Amino acid sequence: MTRFILIVLALILPVINFSAQTADVSPKSADIPAMDEFTAGKSKIKIYFIGHGSLRIDIDKKVIQIDPVKRYTDYSKQPKADYILITHEHSDHFEADTIGLLSKASTKIILNQSVFDKFKKGNVLKNGQIYEDKILKIEAVPAYNTTPDRNKFHPKDRDNGYILSLGDKRIYIAGDTEEIPEMANFKNIDIAFLPINQPYTMTPEQAAKAADAIKPKILYPYHFGDTDLTLLKNLMSEKKDIDLRIRNLK
Repeated sequence: MTRFILIVLALILPVINFSAQTADVSPKSADIPAMDEFTAGKSKIKIYFIGHGSLRIDIDKKVIQIDPVKRYTDYSKQPKADYILITHEHSDHFEADTIGLLSKASTKIILNQSVFDKFKKGNVLKNGQIYEDKILKIEAVPAYNTTPDRNKFHPKDRDNGYILSLGDKRIYIAGDTEEIPEMANFKNIDIAFLPINQPYTMTPEQAAKAADAIKPKILYPYHFGDTDLTLLKNLMSEKKDIDLRIRNLK
């Protein structure tokens, strides 16, 4: 019996050791942001929810980083970006060294004038201007505060939101903005990211009104910090044509 036990242990111990080694070298879950996947014509889109205003979108092995800031993830473990989009100059959206870390020689950096003035390179898009190549189309759209005592945070005509056309999908990244009249002109939006964070961006009520204007198929609130999203859920509960999806984007 003793000899039999020794033989069994000799057979299973290598398997146990191998499993332990595999677990040790596996990526930690904190380094892998949650992700949703979509079909866009013949392409696949993956949206990674990094945190706050930081997002990553992959399409056919091309990587798009949006407002990358290292406090939300370890970007040294992220692939180099083919495109980097910066909405505005605030430190929770623009970080020069993280842009440098993610850049390669061919990286296209899209930003507004105020960020260019600080970073000194990239392609400036003003509200209403478009960048387009074979992979994607990027429309810069307005992002600003409308409440009088808040317009000091995001004045009109300075910052950008972006509408990305990827395959047959249109994705709206609002940046820091309140509900604004221009949203009624954003047509055929499949996916929208709307910020909810007072006093800098929208209230839940404003976000619901913005969703009514934009009519996205899918709505992701983002940049919401400690905001209780229960009110938004209640306001959106009767809007059966909009799929509200809440991810960890504090």
